[in-house]
Amino acid sequence: MSSITKEQKLQGIIEMESKLNEIQDLDILLERILTEARKIVHADAGSIYVVEGTNLRIKHAQNDTQLKSLPEGSKIPYVSFSFPISKKSIAGYCVLSGEVVNITDAYNLSEDMPFSFNKTNDEETGYRTTSMFCIPLKIASGKILGVLQIINAQNEAGKVIPFDSDAELYIKHFAVSAVQALEHACIIGNMIKSLQLMAQFRDPKETFKHVERVSSFSIEIYDRWAMNRNVPFFEQQKFRDNLKIAAKCHDFGKVAVQDSILKKVKPRLTSEERDVMKGHTCAGALVFTDAESSLEQMCRDVALRHHEWWNGQDCGYPGDFDYTKYEPGMALPHAKPLAGEEIPLAARIVSIADVFDALSHKRAYKGAWSLEDSFMEIEKLSGTQFDPELVKAFLQIKDRIVAINSSFEADEKSEEND
Repeated sequence: MSSITKEQKLQGIIEMESKLNEIQDLDILLERILTEARKIVHADAGSIYVVEGTNLRIKHAQNDTQLKSLPEGSKIPYVSFSFPISKKSIAGYCVLSGEVVNITDAYNLSEDMPFSFNKTNDEETGYRTTSMFCIPLKIASGKILGVLQIINAQNEAGKVIPFDSDAELYIKHFAVSAVQALEHACIIGNMIKSLQLMAQFRDPKETFKHVERVSSFSIEIYDRWAMNRNVPFFEQQKFRDNLKIAAKCHDFGKVAVQDSILKKVKPRLTSEERDVMKGHTCAGALVFTDAESSLEQMCRDVALRHHEWWNGQDCGYPGDFDYTKYEPGMALPHAKPLAGEEIPLAARIVSIADVFDALSHKRAYKGAWSLEDSFMEIEKLSGTQFDPELVKAFLQIKDRIVAINSSFEADEKSEEND
């Protein structure tokens, strides 16, 4: 490889740095880091992990070989699990040692290595992991945020090859840029988490897990909708980054609803109390009144419009009401509802994700519906409460919605056993 080609490659990595710094959501950023790292060295597959206390959690997995065998528009099965950080695993060793790990053949490791390769996933999928490169994502203080693991480098003919010295150079350069972007995204993420916790203190029914599930479901719905519509890649990336955060802000306005209404279980809310509760949409939008960025604008739209109905029925709200005139605690005046594409796309997506999660999980006022019944209810409300095109996309990704929901349930059980 000539020095000119190498310089061009490094220049491309530097240019990617500015694009990474534009991404605001941590989860979206992690996915993009994995995608771009694989592109740089032509890796067929890979995973990215984050450190959570004494555990490592896999956040994203990608595999082009497996993807090619799936129907168009599908993703490889959703995975999310954590495991103790230990030198017995390759990623764990990478964290504890702080060193890069470059493996020529994962099935033929030297006996003096402290770690081993777990073949379980390969055996389940029929894949063959050969070359592997792991690098810790370490910030300036020395703290390790996670691990980038890329698998099966390929030459121009598609043959699996080891990660050579050039590949190692490129990934090390890229990791520096990635870590800087991660630090920035972590700051934004921590701010959003603080606001989420504040909302949870006021309304325990709207748990942190609920908000995270709604955010994850929303991204999956958008991705499938965007694929169905052939939305350009750049447009997708910007929208989904904003959506992942905006979805978490959908019920921030509930902090403005008094406890006597917000936490009331029995008897049911009166008509006037329901109108006060509906005001949370306007209160949430007031938080983002002076929106300047596209993210702030989407947060405002989602908070304000996620209870509008697609067919413009009176049960949708707040409708054609000037939310800037709203005062916390007041009953929301009845106004002409919005309908169809008058409702912002992000709000239409979050509406489906929010209702599905509310149906399928226990609340103080109701039991949990089965997932299948919850899917059927969303389908039944297509064209009335929900955008039919988005419902179609939602139903096309049932397997991923179920997998995401299951991963949260597994985490909750694990927390209960700790």
